[in-house]
Amino acid sequence: MINLNPVSSSTTIIVKVRMAPVTSAQSKSRPFMSRGTTRFASAILITLSLGGCMPGSDLPSLPPAANVQYRLGSGDQVRIITYNETQLSNTFTVGDSGTIALPLVGTVQASGMTAGELASNISSILEKKQLISDPSVSAEIATYRPIAVLGEVNHPGEYPYQPGMTMLTAVALAGGFTYRAVTDYASDVRHEGQANGQAIKGRIDPETTLKPGDVVTVYERYF
Repeated sequence: MINLNPVSSSTTIIVKVRMAPVTSAQSKSRPFMSRGTTRFASAILITLSLGGCMPGSDLPSLPPAANVQYRLGSGDQVRIITYNETQLSNTFTVGDSGTIALPLVGTVQASGMTAGELASNISSILEKKQLISDPSVSAEIATYRPIAVLGEVNHPGEYPYQPGMTMLTAVALAGGFTYRAVTDYASDVRHEGQANGQAIKGRIDPETTLKPGDVVTVYERYF
């Protein structure tokens, strides 16, 4: 009989093997196994050292996202409305350089700004260039930058972000877990809301709320 106790990472497993008593008939047919040997065989210990049994289990939990205003980043689409100026009213995509290209104005920095800050910046530029006197500009998020779902899902790739979506929502968009997936948690790399734009990586659970631009990786279980 083999007894296995529940284990966690870096746990020593002790397996005790008990052998059934040997009858006299069996003893005669197996001269190499004495009764004394049989008794001692019940005390065989097999020690396995397991370090980090499940992939990603040693990751720290991802800190909750700060409750701050959303700041634009590459891949976001922002709707700019300039009163009485159709040329300057459209939806623009924030490029890899963190800027948007406005007609008559040129390149305008957008990454790292809130929608309100971007609108104020555009207004200031229009006034400085004397293109419009007393401009009225508004800006709003049209489409958030996508998230990425990688690893043990059926259709890994990028998917549109929707406010309030969770890890489980993202996995569903990616076609669900594969049969090899670790389903209790995943890793997440996040830029949104971090100081100086530095990404952090941590462990999330199925109900964790995601942020735009998150990169979620579903691990493969060993067994």
